[in-house]
Amino acid sequence: MISSNKKKIIWLLWIIIFPIGLWYTYQLYPPQLSERGIDLVIFLLMTAFVAATPLVINGSPIFFIQWVSWATFLIFGLFVELVMAQLALIVLFTRVKLTKGNYFRLPLNSLMFFLVSLLSGVFYYMMGGKTGLALSDVTATFPLVVSYPIIHYLLNHLIIILINYLFYNNQRENFGKEFVWETVTTLITFPIGFVLYILYVEVGLIALLFVGIPFISLSIILNLYYSSDKINSYLQKAAEIGHQLAEKLIVDEVIDLFIEKITELINVDFAYLLEVVDEKELHLLRCIEKGEVKTTNIHPLKKNEGISGLVWDKGEAMLFNTKKEWNHIVRGYMPDTIESVICVPIARNNMITGIILLASSQKRAYEKSQLAIVDILCSHFAISIENAKHYEETREKSERCALTSLFNYRYFDQLLNDEYRLLELHQRKRLSLIILDIDHFKKVNDTYGHQSGNEILIQLANKLVHIIDDQGTVARFGGEEFVILLPDTTREEALFIAETIRLTIAQYSFILTQHLEQSEMPISAKITASFGVATAPGDGEDAMSLIRHADRALYVGAKRAGRNRVAEYVG
Repeated sequence: MISSNKKKIIWLLWIIIFPIGLWYTYQLYPPQLSERGIDLVIFLLMTAFVAATPLVINGSPIFFIQWVSWATFLIFGLFVELVMAQLALIVLFTRVKLTKGNYFRLPLNSLMFFLVSLLSGVFYYMMGGKTGLALSDVTATFPLVVSYPIIHYLLNHLIIILINYLFYNNQRENFGKEFVWETVTTLITFPIGFVLYILYVEVGLIALLFVGIPFISLSIILNLYYSSDKINSYLQKAAEIGHQLAEKLIVDEVIDLFIEKITELINVDFAYLLEVVDEKELHLLRCIEKGEVKTTNIHPLKKNEGISGLVWDKGEAMLFNTKKEWNHIVRGYMPDTIESVICVPIARNNMITGIILLASSQKRAYEKSQLAIVDILCSHFAISIENAKHYEETREKSERCALTSLFNYRYFDQLLNDEYRLLELHQRKRLSLIILDIDHFKKVNDTYGHQSGNEILIQLANKLVHIIDDQGTVARFGGEEFVILLPDTTREEALFIAETIRLTIAQYSFILTQHLEQSEMPISAKITASFGVATAPGDGEDAMSLIRHADRALYVGAKRAGRNRVAEYVG
């Protein structure tokens, strides 16, 4: 991005250099019209037509004006060529429709076109070259005539490099796709310009018909070729992104990768991913604005409400080029700077599950081909999200207790071994383990029934999760036994936590709705629990020994000592 101070400098330089330079050029190299005013108008119209059909590469417009400008220079002189280049620039930027923040490009490119044409023409004249020549004179001075387009081409790229250095801090690639296409079009168009000049000298204005129609056809072919090449590139990248999405098995990772890749693939200033909830509303999942993740609280949208709601209702992707096209549709949140919008439904099995809205601050920032690519990526995304959800559900079932939703022994065993490896690698200082067992749980089942026993296990699990929170991991060890793993927790801290849990359980009234009593009203029940605590590395050389020692503390130090108490392992 160019700073506001540099933009002011560009405007100031244009005001100082351009008007004076154009006036002096007129005085030194006046136009050579000689009753060819109508011809000049036709050349100007041809220039305007060529400028109105640019080839946009990486956001930079390239137009094939060289063939007209070279012939114009040889026929009418330097001043007319300067004016024609400025006309072409005005037509180009009218076609491209610059945003307010890019208005500086008009004086910047105007100066560049002016200096390139002026310096090339002055060099040509200094070397003895002349304009408005007869065909025989041009043939005699052919090497000098050819030098003009060569100098023009070299100066053009030299000034582009200089502008990149002075104003863009070398952020732009000097020899990228734009350079390649500029070089190719120059090699093609300058010879056509020379042919146009020769035919004009021989047959007059009809030369534009003979040269213009074939060239316009060539221009269309080049545009089609570039568009095809660009679409193929998009398709290849979309396939690569699809493979990368398929490799992810976590829903959040799939979402993050999708947003990251889609904003890299096309010019996106704002990205909003919304999810269909209960077939009633669209809820915001991700909000990216100017490359930053935002937590904007966007009100849920219903069908046919706003752009996203309209796309959800119609089930069709939509492309808007300017704010005028969508401003009457929007309901609720929408940044003021947005102009271009792509909005695509995310569907799986003929059912829309979400919406992606991508936006740019530039007018006409997106093409229909990009809309199609986003649609393809949304198909990959929908499949990847579904696979990730199935994986997470399967993993959840394999790692969780079906009754309490706590982690099961299988998961806990793997976690404990992983934590022991961290302990051995000195990435953990210590590891504390609490095992608790409900006292006289068989009596609870016999008194109130097994359904009530299950209710107590569920309520106790919720209590443990609430107390431990993010200090550690709670798991159901089996039956009425629970384990709590506390990384980097000292023995004293673990004993305090265990005592807190013991008191909470002893004082809490468990509500039973599935009891065996004759009354259908809920009843309350009291229970107690015994605890064993062990801390590594002192209390166990490996995972199994830590469990065994905590279990020994539970049964020897707590159960045999009267229950409803906390005991620590003593080696």
